[in-house]
Amino acid sequence: MNRHLARGLFLALVALGFGLGSFRYTIGRLDHAGPGLFPLAISVMLLLVALATMARALVEPSERLELKVSNIGLILGSLCAFALVSKLVNMSAGIVVMVFLATAAGRDYSWLRNVKISAGLLAIAFGFQKLLGLNLPLL
Repeated sequence: MNRHLARGLFLALVALGFGLGSFRYTIGRLDHAGPGLFPLAISVMLLLVALATMARALVEPSERLELKVSNIGLILGSLCAFALVSKLVNMSAGIVVMVFLATAAGRDYSWLRNVKISAGLLAIAFGFQKLLGLNLPLL
């Protein structure tokens, strides 16, 4: 199967799943948004990305889809490690562990890039905690 087509179909399924799920809540209007408006808007944008990805599959030469079970295991393991380390230590340590494990699934591994990604995610998490008042166990 074409890699771009598979990616587009997967994104479209995720977008439709969240988009249809958003109709269980009140959508509201743009000036008075309901709880379903944000997931619906994100789903529409993701669906547009999915359609563009599927269109790319028609234009560009096809690339064969290769499923690497070890990479899937690394990604799932990094998410489990994030949950476990966040519970046992704190979320900041969980974010760093997740980044360093998940990037091992990529083609090239760079500890400097991992440090930069971790710092960016930590900055976003602290921003959510301080600016939005979310109760995140970061320290």
